[in-house]
Amino acid sequence: MRLYDTATRALADLPEPGERPIGMYFCGPTVYQRIHVGNARPFVVSMWLRRWLQEQGHDVTLVENITDINDKIYRAAPGASARLAADAARWYVEDTDLLGLGRPDHEPLATGTIPEIVALIEELVRRELAYEAGGDVYFRVGRFEDYGRLSGRHDDAAATRNPSEEEEQSALKEDPRDFALWKAHKEGEDTWWDSPWGRGRPGWHIECSAMAEKYLGPVFEIHGGGLDLIFPHHENEIAQSRGAGREFARIWTHNGMLRFAGEKMSKSLGNVVTLRDAVEEWGRETLLVLFLGAHWRKPMDYSDETLAAAKARADGFREVFRNPSEPGGSWEQLVDALEDDFNTPEALAVMHEWRDHDLLRRALDLFGLGSLAEQESAPPELDELARRRAEARTGGDYDEADRLRQEIEASGWEVRDVAGDSGYRLVPKR
Repeated sequence: MRLYDTATRALADLPEPGERPIGMYFCGPTVYQRIHVGNARPFVVSMWLRRWLQEQGHDVTLVENITDINDKIYRAAPGASARLAADAARWYVEDTDLLGLGRPDHEPLATGTIPEIVALIEELVRRELAYEAGGDVYFRVGRFEDYGRLSGRHDDAAATRNPSEEEEQSALKEDPRDFALWKAHKEGEDTWWDSPWGRGRPGWHIECSAMAEKYLGPVFEIHGGGLDLIFPHHENEIAQSRGAGREFARIWTHNGMLRFAGEKMSKSLGNVVTLRDAVEEWGRETLLVLFLGAHWRKPMDYSDETLAAAKARADGFREVFRNPSEPGGSWEQLVDALEDDFNTPEALAVMHEWRDHDLLRRALDLFGLGSLAEQESAPPELDELARRRAEARTGGDYDEADRLRQEIEASGWEVRDVAGDSGYRLVPKR
């Protein structure tokens, strides 16, 4: 399989099945409120990619972290950040469970990885890649020659800061590009840990370096996350881990942002739709088909129009299973699409051509959409109305037949006339 590698700007080959295990690390959310639909995109991509690699015979371990120590959490719940983080971490699991894709193999919390974080910082200090200043510890960017390779940002003015970065004491830094590995405890912060540099807590970037190594070792195959994490978060992860002598990730994958009315969906912009609300309004199948229709590297538009189109596609799959199976198509068509940079829009187009129930069901199951193949049974009272309608039609009482049809439709079902003993089929209206 070949995946586009952000670090090299080219397609990179994954190992053949059985050659070596595949470790995958995807950056999860910073938890301080309900996640929005855009936050769910890396989760969906990672779960689908793991399923596909396993389908192809790979031994895969997927790790997706939860950041539960962060300036945003302190600001959101002064004096009660730990409780908010615990609640929001639970909400995140509950809400992503609504998608029906299962869970990653490991979902570590930053608070559960403090010993590993402290040990990694100590190693960087020993290598003189980090220094203590006023209880903080900073990484010396100038001593890591490859800094900026992932993002293409080196000595430009923008590389000295980033609006997604946590607040830091610039006056303590040797170089404005340096970033915090450990942050001294401040008044009003209700969580802290002891360290060789005093009481405090880790910076954002070091958490992921430590968690990835804890669960996947010093080198693993794929590191993923949103496009907005390339700089500074992933750039800093590389500096930390490779500075400490680890090869770290071989391939970097960054999913495009979800756009709401033409701009990135963002909590800071206030233009968010929570994942829970989206599932309740449109259903999990519609959301998953929407995700399928956009290549993981590209932006994805979230609107009533794109959701209505995804719903129509989902209904189209349901319709296939309401009719007899027709041979045609081959599994290799799907393989060709997904082995080439995990091209889900192409895979979706292939699946829409299939009328073979077994083939289509296998593909839908891969993406957590097997429910589209399930036939729902109408309530007995509606089946009785449909039976009476069929009798009315046979007897020529078309007014009564129309009245019964309208009553059935008012209950959310559609009655179709078909060949067979009963002469009708009940189908839920979507």
